[in-house]
Amino acid sequence: CLSDRKDGGKKRQMKMRLKACRVQAGMLIKDVAQAIGVSEMTVINWEKGISSPEMVLGLKLSLLYKIPLEYMDFTKEGNKDRRKLA
Repeated sequence: CLSDRKDGGKKRQMKMRLKACRVQAGMLIKDVAQAIGVSEMTVINWEKGISSPEMVLGLKLSLLYKIPLEYMDFTKEGNKDRRKLA
């Protein structure tokens, strides 16, 4: 998943990277959710770009996927539901 350097917006890049890293790790959505202590729907929303992980969860994901934290460009705020911002 680290080789996925496609152009596009940050939101698009993050959702593509989240899914790519999960698939490369051979994990299902439920595996990721259970490993970091969130619901499956939360992981689905991250991968769809509806919301994004906050920093603490980003750290857990980076450790789980064995990738640098900076690669995902997590924010301190994170987890904002973008449907509410529209």
